[in-house]
Amino acid sequence: MNTVAVAVTDGMLHFELSVAFEVFGTAPAGVAGPWYHLVGCGPGAVRAGRFRLEPDHGLDRLPSADTVIVPAWADVDADPPADLIDAVRAAHEAGARVAALCTGAFVLAAAGLLDGRRATTHWAHTGVLAARHPRVEVDPDVLYVDNGSVLTSAGKAAAMDLCLHLVRLDHGSAVANAVARRLVVPPHRAGGQAQFVTSPVPARADHPLAELFPWAIERLDHPLTVEDLARQATMSSRNLGRHFRAVTGTTPLQWLLIQRIRRAQELLETTDDGVEAIAAATGMGTATTLRRHFNRTVGVPPDTYRRTFRSSHAEGGTDRATTGWESNTP
Repeated sequence: MNTVAVAVTDGMLHFELSVAFEVFGTAPAGVAGPWYHLVGCGPGAVRAGRFRLEPDHGLDRLPSADTVIVPAWADVDADPPADLIDAVRAAHEAGARVAALCTGAFVLAAAGLLDGRRATTHWAHTGVLAARHPRVEVDPDVLYVDNGSVLTSAGKAAAMDLCLHLVRLDHGSAVANAVARRLVVPPHRAGGQAQFVTSPVPARADHPLAELFPWAIERLDHPLTVEDLARQATMSSRNLGRHFRAVTGTTPLQWLLIQRIRRAQELLETTDDGVEAIAAATGMGTATTLRRHFNRTVGVPPDTYRRTFRSSHAEGGTDRATTGWESNTP
C-alpha cells in the first residue's frame, strides 16, 4: 500500500490540502486491490487559512511515507519552518517521492531538493523562486514538472493535475480518469506527458480551435498533417501554429502525438489488441514507431505498460469513502 503523507504546518493554504485529501483519500469504483493510506503530518494543531487542523502524526512520520505531499505555502516572502524543511529533506533521503503543490515548491527549494532540477510554481511567484534559489531551473509556462522522485505543480487547479498524474503513474490512465470523473474535472490537460504538462485547452465554444480538437481526436487513425489541420480550421498553417501555441503551449504535431499516445494507453489498458493493431488505430503506422514514441513519452514500452496496469483494472470493488485524515482501505 502506498502511504501518502500530507505535510501540514501553520501558513499552508487550505485549497491544496483539500485537493490532496480528495484525490488520495477515496478510491474510485472498480479499483481492485488497495488504495492509498492517507495521513496528515504536522507539528501539532495548525491553521490553514481559516481552518484549524489536527494532524494524525508529527512531522517525524514523513520519512516512513512512500509519497509526501507539500501543499501551498502562503507567505513566500518568509522562510518555511526549519522543522518542516528538515522533515521533507529526510523523507526524500529515505526514498519518498516528494510532490509540492503550488508554492509548496518554496519548501522543496529550501530543502535543496530542487537544486539542479527543473521546477515550477504559481506563475505569480516564479520570479521570486528563481531569484531566491538560482540553482533551480524555474519553468513558468508548465502545469507541473515530474523529475521522478521530486515533482512540482503550478498554482491552484494545477495541483489537481499533478495529483491525478501521480494516480496515473501508480494505477494507470483508466483509474486516474475514474478519479477525475468523480471529482468532475478533466483527467488530464493538453501538453507534454512524461516530464510536464503545458497550458490546458479552454472549453470556450467560440475559440478558433474549439471544433478542430474533437475533429482531430476522432481521426487519430489517419496520418494527419499540419496542412490537414489548417485546412479543417480554414486558416493558414502559420496562423494555426500561432493559435496552437497560444491555446495548448505546444505545436500542432506535438499535440497530435500526445493524443495518439493517450489513445494507445487506453487501448493497452482496455483491449487485447496487439501493438501493431494499436499502432494502426492511433495513426502511428508501425509497432516500431509506436514503441519509440510511447517509450520516450511514458517512460516504459507499451508491453510493459500493459503488464503493469491491466491487472489493476480488474472488475470489482466499490467506492471507499474516508473520514478524517487517516484512511487505510484494505
